[in-house]
Amino acid sequence: MRSEKRKKKRTWLRVTGIVVLLLIIGIGGYVYSVYRSLTNAVDTMHQPLDRKSEKRAEDVSLENKQPFSVLLLGVDQRKGDKGRSDTMIVLTVNPKLNSVKMLSIPRDTRTEIVGKGTVDKINHAYAFGNEEMSMNTVEHFLDIPIDYFIKVNMEGFRDIVDAVGGITVNNDLDFSQGGYHFPKGQVTLDGKKALAYTRMRYDDPRGDFGRQLRQREIIQGVMREGASLSSLTKYQGIFSALGNNVRTNLTFDQMMDIQKNYRSAAGNIEQMTIKGDGSKINGIYYYIVPDKEKQRLHNELTAQLEVK
Repeated sequence: MRSEKRKKKRTWLRVTGIVVLLLIIGIGGYVYSVYRSLTNAVDTMHQPLDRKSEKRAEDVSLENKQPFSVLLLGVDQRKGDKGRSDTMIVLTVNPKLNSVKMLSIPRDTRTEIVGKGTVDKINHAYAFGNEEMSMNTVEHFLDIPIDYFIKVNMEGFRDIVDAVGGITVNNDLDFSQGGYHFPKGQVTLDGKKALAYTRMRYDDPRGDFGRQLRQREIIQGVMREGASLSSLTKYQGIFSALGNNVRTNLTFDQMMDIQKNYRSAAGNIEQMTIKGDGSKINGIYYYIVPDKEKQRLHNELTAQLEVK
């Protein structure tokens, strides 16, 4: 009798062991598939940049959890035209404070275009000299180091929104754009609607500032959905959309360091605004930011980055 019980016990343990082993193999295969898709996407996204910030004596160390900055460029790229960076957002991340400061720069901001030797709208820097000139110009405008860039093709941004399964935003203005109506309150957006939602500005009394607010909402919505557990089943579509539409000088290892060392900061995003006035110079509209306002922004961002 005991021999029979021991035999049944051994059989049960063997079956259980096989089931656990299969689960481990299955999960391991899934993780490997995710890892392979991610590394392929990152390889496609990676765009090296031979540039050193003039505002840092030494390169920032993500491994040592130092605060860093990223210039997010939203570019309308079409065939035969590399486009302009109509969206320019500076993100400064501090892991000690567990905070991210997000500053949208109005595209019509009048400033020196570093490397071109002219004074023009800040979004023209990309048309003149791609990511490097954009980073140098923003770095000079705010007098802070710009460590990395992330460039998003806005035409393909809808693919990213669709890949995460759509997003929900809290809309504060009733308006129509691109054949869609966006009522006040919570609105669920697919990729096409999200693109239309971010592009409206002429019917907004806040002008470009209202547009910037909607852009930030879209970015936060994508981050929120992309970080959710449900996105695990959509990883192939997400990585494919990122690989096709995003370019950055961040390496795979740096991205892993950010995920490991800075993840908690993503839950505390503070939106900053630039105060200035619109003015026409020689018949061209510019957004003029006073020196006092630039100093205020500089002080807040250098404190966030822990630089002098």
